Amino acid sequence: MIKADLHVHTVLSPCGDIEMTPAFIIAKAKEFGLGIIGITDHNSTLQCAEIKRIGDKEGVFVLCGAEITTKEEVHVLAFVDGQENLEKLQVYLTDHLPKIPNNVGFFGYQLVVNEKEEIIKEEEYLLISAIDQSIEQIERFVHSLGGIFIPAHIDKRQNSVLSQLGFLPPGLKADALELTKNADTDTFMLQNSYLKKYNIIKSSDAHFPGDFGEVYTKLNIDTPSFNAIKEALAINKLPI
Repeated sequence: MIKADLHVHTVLSPCGDIEMTPAFIIAKAKEFGLGIIGITDHNSTLQCAEIKRIGDKEGVFVLCGAEITTKEEVHVLAFVDGQENLEKLQVYLTDHLPKIPNNVGFFGYQLVVNEKEEIIKEEEYLLISAIDQSIEQIERFVHSLGGIFIPAHIDKRQNSVLSQLGFLPPGLKADALELTKNADTDTFMLQNSYLKKYNIIKSSDAHFPGDFGEVYTKLNIDTPSFNAIKEALAINKLPI
């Protein structure tokens, strides 16, 4: 069993702490025994490649993707395999993100940095806006790339599929559903028994250094890879 935290933000997210740099995140993952982490900045994949490069060197498998805000204001996690698909996902996000300039003083910095914490790029447009695509459209696009699609923190009272829509849309092909660290899984499933066919994961949704290690999911994997993670998510009743 490998400990996995599939929801981690970096300094690229405006709500992410300035300490959440690539080298720091990998060091924290190792400190807490996380063998797999998912990088999920808001509506951007631009920090993924550098963190994956460091993770490969340090023995932490990095799942590359983004936390996408749908036009219904639902947060979903999307992961893809390989640089070509990551670039396709980034083009999709860039094309559909509204061009609202970021107010650094109000929302925070949106930085892409390297291992030495040197600034490579500062994202001009606000990343926490909703893109102009529905949850169904995003799911279909992610799966067209062979990706993984997970509605995020579905027990939250804001920006979750249940808070925004009141239900999980019929026909939505979710690879898993994510709960927050505060949710009691058994109670939640009793209250939402129609979701029992889906696998449940828990993630930290880490924005700050202190968020690490609070919660994770154990995946039944021998050697981490994108396909192994996707297969593990397809197995019923994941231990969390």
